[in-house]
Amino acid sequence: MAVYSIKDLEKLSGIKAHTIRIWEKRYNLIDPHRTNTNIRYYTDNELKKILNVAVLNRHGIKISNIARLNDLELKEEIIRVTRTSQSHDTTVDSMVIAMIDLDEYKLEAIIDKSVSKAGFKSTVIEVLWPFLNKVGILWQSGDVYPAQEHFVSNLIRQKIISYTDQLTNTFNPHAKKFLLVLPEGEWHEIGLLFAQYLLKEASHQVIYLGQSVPYSDVLSTGASKEFDGVVISSTTQPEFDFIQYLKDLSGAFPDKKILYFSSFLDSKPAELSENHIQLQNIQDFIRFIADL
Repeated sequence: MAVYSIKDLEKLSGIKAHTIRIWEKRYNLIDPHRTNTNIRYYTDNELKKILNVAVLNRHGIKISNIARLNDLELKEEIIRVTRTSQSHDTTVDSMVIAMIDLDEYKLEAIIDKSVSKAGFKSTVIEVLWPFLNKVGILWQSGDVYPAQEHFVSNLIRQKIISYTDQLTNTFNPHAKKFLLVLPEGEWHEIGLLFAQYLLKEASHQVIYLGQSVPYSDVLSTGASKEFDGVVISSTTQPEFDFIQYLKDLSGAFPDKKILYFSSFLDSKPAELSENHIQLQNIQDFIRFIADL
């Protein structure tokens, strides 16, 4: 059983902890559990309840009216609201609930509905990325089981690969070629897979090296293939010096662009050269592709 603090509920629902406590006392909306030392904690059931309440409240339903609903009525109201909702927050909250329940059918249906309305690229940027950020919060706080994280990651990974395979090869006389790499020890490839999708969508060429690639393999591939740049993603702090890794790549390929995303570097280190390009988010990479 997962255990959440009231701060976890605040981060995941967007509802202030102070407000949640008021709702507990005034409306008996959720009933916190308590440890032997009288510290509040919440389980999956309370998290799902507060996420559903947040969805209804964002759609203009007063908390006093929500509090009167029994579990079945609450579920029916959620179905009614989400059927017509255009809110990305509502979609993300629904995905979190599907993840908690390991409900593949529901999660896939939510993604497919978003794709049919907004397209795949917009769905990744506006829905899947915020969702994965929430999953990251749960993961860091230890409130997501490895099975739940793998469940959502694998499903999203499959979706990106599927939509990438559906892209039509279009000849681009100005096409650039990029090596896509996860450094050794890095296994989180969703961002890199989406980078591949974006490049191929723009009719550029990709050599996808994938997960946990030894530095020597990057060098040998770069020496044997013509290419214009390297795209690197690292979301977990590696055991080696990542900045030195980037400097070594620049030294090996001084005339190539070295694009990197790092969740643990807030800004570009001063010792990196001009051919290093830091990507803070997906939009940075989209703008880079547009300028090629």
